[in-house]
Formats: sequence, C-alpha cells, structure tokens
Amino acid sequence: MTDDPSKILVVDDEHQITRVLLKGLEASGYQVRVANDGRTGLETFRSWLPDLVITDLSMPGFDGLELCERIRQLSEVPILVLSVRDDEPTKVKALDLGADDYVAKPFGMAELNARVRALLRRSTPAPAPEAEIKVGDFRIDPQQRLVEVNGVPVHLTPKEFELIQFFLANRSRVLTHRSILSAVWGSNSADQNEYLRVFVGNLRKKLEENPRTPKYIKTEPWIGYRFDPQ
Repeated sequence: MTDDPSKILVVDDEHQITRVLLKGLEASGYQVRVANDGRTGLETFRSWLPDLVITDLSMPGFDGLELCERIRQLSEVPILVLSVRDDEPTKVKALDLGADDYVAKPFGMAELNARVRALLRRSTPAPAPEAEIKVGDFRIDPQQRLVEVNGVPVHLTPKEFELIQFFLANRSRVLTHRSILSAVWGSNSADQNEYLRVFVGNLRKKLEENPRTPKYIKTEPWIGYRFDPQ
C-alpha cells in the first residue's frame, strides 16, 4: 500500500461481519471506519469522505438501497453492496441506484479484497490522452470526461463513461457479454450479465432518442452488443 492508504467505510448492522471486515481490510493496509446503520453511515460518509463504501442492504433506519441512492447524489465514490439477498431483482435495483458491485454473503475475504482493489483502481483516473475523440454522432473528451451526442452534453457516471469508452474503442464489432464485463468490471464479474443489462439500459436512456429502438447500442441476441456511433 501507499503512504496514504485508501479509506473504506463499512456500513452493516451485523457486528460479526463488521469485525471480520475491519480486521481483513486493515490487514490489507486500508483505513477503515464502521457504521451500524444507514443514517450513521451517511453522516460518516459526509464527514470522513471515504474512497470506497461497503454496505449491507437490510439495516435499521433507512436501508442500504437508500444509502446507495443518497451517496450517489453526493459523490461518484465506488459502492460495493454486501448482502445475504442474492436474487437478481435486488441486485438490479442496487445497481440501478448507484452501486458498482455486489457480493453475496457468505463471502471469502480474498474475493472481497480483489473486488475492493478493482473498484479502487477504476476510481483512480488514468492518464488521459490529450486528443478528444470524434466518431459519428459522438464527441468524447477523455481529460474532462465529457460526452456529447450531436453536440448535446450527456452526464454519465464514471462506470457509464468507462462503458461508452469501451464501446467506442470497439465500435461496429460484436462484443460478447463476457468481454464487456471483463473489460469494464473485471474478470471476477465476467458472468454477471445483470450488471451489463442495467448499465446498458441506463446508457440507452441517456444517449438514445428512443431507448426501446436503439440506433447506437444494438443488442446481438444471445451474444452481447454492437455499438454503432452512426
């Protein structure tokens, strides 16, 4: 780790879980603070400004879904949901509300640490090329992380920006679900197709005139997607 270790906020009302996370994450060199409910978690987030948030879903007060939504209104910090609720609708709702990753309980500390490292890497801006990219209807400024479609600015989250960059870099190619997930979310998420459906749906709402009949992000049935910047 560096001399300035990343700060991780853990929000969970199960004390056994928070003890395991505190011990495991501190052993990996992170600074860790714990909150036992959503309200305290949000207060700690505002005062401490962590680099990453790990939150449970079922908690007293407001739950982890509401915490994701409130944090996302304030920041683009990575959010990892850790929950015993492993059904697809819950995962999709958490991702829709701003979570970046989802790990089901019970979990292995090695896997969790790998997910944490991947999220922190992706949240650290890489050196960006100087030149902007103009392709078809799209203009992307990598330095400013700006996207325009037909001259109209579009606000994207960091993950959505990564996804559109990957699509542009591989435009007009058929991209499998696995290849997109591995490139944008990391190899640990290569089989999590629900992640991709949520983010592609959000991108279509922001980029397409009619998301139900998209002209840019086209579905290749049973395979993946093809991006056509026109």
